[in-house]
Amino acid sequence: MTMWIIIMWTVIVLFAVSLGYLGISVPKLLNPETVAAWSKTKYILFCSLVAIGFAGAIALCLDIVNAIVCVLYFAMIWAATDFVFWAVQKTGLFTFEHYYAGWTALAIGVLALSAGWYLDHHVWQTSYELKTAKDVPDLKVAMFADSHIGTTFDAEGFAKHLETIQAQNPDIVVVVGDYVDDGTKKEDMIKSSEALGRMKTKYGVFFVSGNHDKGYYGPAYRGFSEQELFDELQKNNIKILRDETVSINDAFYLIGRRDFSEVKERKGARKSMEELVKDLDKSKYMIVLDHQPTDFKKQAEAKVDLVLCGHTHGGQLFPFNQVGKWIKANDLIYGHEKRDETNFIVTSGISDWAIKFKTGTKSEYVMIDIKKGK
Repeated sequence: MTMWIIIMWTVIVLFAVSLGYLGISVPKLLNPETVAAWSKTKYILFCSLVAIGFAGAIALCLDIVNAIVCVLYFAMIWAATDFVFWAVQKTGLFTFEHYYAGWTALAIGVLALSAGWYLDHHVWQTSYELKTAKDVPDLKVAMFADSHIGTTFDAEGFAKHLETIQAQNPDIVVVVGDYVDDGTKKEDMIKSSEALGRMKTKYGVFFVSGNHDKGYYGPAYRGFSEQELFDELQKNNIKILRDETVSINDAFYLIGRRDFSEVKERKGARKSMEELVKDLDKSKYMIVLDHQPTDFKKQAEAKVDLVLCGHTHGGQLFPFNQVGKWIKANDLIYGHEKRDETNFIVTSGISDWAIKFKTGTKSEYVMIDIKKGK
């Protein structure tokens, strides 16, 4: 909780500073003689209107969260561009008669956020091929996480993405948390679950919860409870795993964990990796579904073969995704990593939560081919 309070106040301060920076930078795009003729009051008023108008317009079109993101992004790009042009001028090689830095920053900002919107609202397939010495049949796993139904697509859009995944003929489909959100409509939750239930696979569709599936504001806020979500999934033959292990066709194990938020945010508990694997036949391939990538050390010590996670949204925004790596907010932000004999894959998610831009990653579903070999 303390960390989130610090982050919140840091963002508020940076937002205020960014608004001020943009407010005093934009007038430089105008004719210098015109600006010089203004009174101090008129100048301050214009700067204030520019800053508040920019943030307000985005907030009206999207929301306050994305307005903050856009302001921070434009200010960061503008400051970097100002510095580059200043450094070039200091060399004495070039002298700029007009405020080209501002126009360049404006263009880069628009392009960066437009690309971020596109990367967030379109979905790609990311593929991995893993080899194992264990006696497991060739296995194609379709994985997705962080659909947050109702954010970048509704139930109809979700169903279309499932059709794309179905076309890959996966043997098994795993949903690794944050399937729904606080803003998900009950109707969309029901229709999405029905679409998920229509998928045809050899071994079925399996589900583990994420921190948003329970709902942070209670059932009344979004119109359904976590149990109603589970009931709807089970009605459509989706198998829910909550600290449970299942043997699939006596060929491999699927281990589904309760989300770490049960411990961290709700003062609950979940089984340790040691408890989950103690009675398993270790000669068989073991796949763990764990929404948050926060337990890699114990999972590697348990000698499971593959751990699938979501939650991080791939770091979401550059360069803030790099900050996440530096402070080690999670064991892995995105991609594939191997520790000892355990493979870890963290997806950036098939959709998004509050922020509608991905400048450090893209939306995706994941296809994993597991084959016997070295």
